[in-house]
Parts: sequence; C-alpha cells; structure tokens
Amino acid sequence: MSAKAQPDPTVRQDPAVRQDRAQSRAGRFMRSALDILGETGRTDFTVLEVVERSKTSLRAFYQHFSTKDELLLALVEKIMAEATERWRAETEQLAGPDALRVLIDRISAPAQSSTQDSINRGLTYYNDHLLETRPKEFATVLAPLHRLLGDILRRGIAEGSFRADLDVDTDAAILMQTVLGTLRLRELGADLNGVPIEGSHVHTFCLRGLVH
Repeated sequence: MSAKAQPDPTVRQDPAVRQDRAQSRAGRFMRSALDILGETGRTDFTVLEVVERSKTSLRAFYQHFSTKDELLLALVEKIMAEATERWRAETEQLAGPDALRVLIDRISAPAQSSTQDSINRGLTYYNDHLLETRPKEFATVLAPLHRLLGDILRRGIAEGSFRADLDVDTDAAILMQTVLGTLRLRELGADLNGVPIEGSHVHTFCLRGLVH
C-alpha cells in the first residue's frame, strides 16, 4: 500500500503564498469596512462590526490591524492610490492644461449612487480626522496625487503652457489642497453666490495662477 501523500511543505512555507493570503484577509476587512461606509456614511463603526461582516475573528483582525484607525488608513490609502493610477492613465497623453482640467473634473465629479455618496461623505470626515491626528500618515495617503499634479505642472512648463518660475512641489501641494478643499463648497456656493461651484470653476481659478 502506498504511503499517504503529504502536503508539499514548500507551498505551506513559501513567503509569497503567505503574503498573498495575508493580503487577501486584509482586503476582506477593508471591503467590509467599505460596505459599512456605503450603508451608513459614518466611520464610527466598531471593529466587531467589521469582523462580523467579514465572517472572520477578532484574532484575525488584530493580526493585520492594531486599531480601527489603522484599517481606515489602509482603506483610504488604497482608494487614493487606485484612483490616482486611473487618473494618471487618463491624463498622461494630454497637454498640461488639458490634463489639469480632466484631473479636476474627475476629482470633483458628483457621486454616481447613494452608496458612493455615503462613502465619499464618510471618508471626507475621516480625512479631517487624519489631518488633525496623523498628519504624516495623511501626507502619505495624498502623496500619489501630489506626484501626479507635480508631473502635470512639469509637463506644462516643458510645453510652454505654464509659467517657468513655478515652484513645482510647493505649487502642486497648494493646488491639491485647493482642489480638494473647494469640493466642500459645491453646495455652499449656491447659497453664497447663487451658483454651485463645479470643477470648471476650480480649473479656471487654478489656471490663472499657472499660465503666463
């Protein structure tokens, strides 16, 4: 009688396999948190709610995240990185001013569903929390968008579309904060001047400081 086949120990011990499994479990927690955000628009849910939604255990959660804040930070970082990658693909073949317009349009586009609106609302509040309590981590979250804006400014300078005396890194940071901050005025603008503030308004305003 042949001996019973044993599992291949190289599969069990392969670091790449372990890493893939760990990333899969971490992704499950992030998806569960995103689902809760989409339903409630709030970030004050508990770790236990995430664990129950993901059908895992508290022990498994704490193997990946030490706190709920760490989970939300990882989620925000992932969302920003993936969004910026899409925006880069859409803008990399465009001239500087056109690339800036497309990027601002994408950032300022209204939510396409009530679920997405709830997610956006919840993450906006959480971003404020991050800025106040973990500014270094929040800077890491925003780094991909800052790099993209810097690349667009450099392209515009090289083309002669933007002023050559721009301080690219500093101006990209100011531009980024202007675009992100102005989104909060979408509804407020209608009360202040009778017109909701849209992406086209933001683009026109920003362009005035960049062109000759």
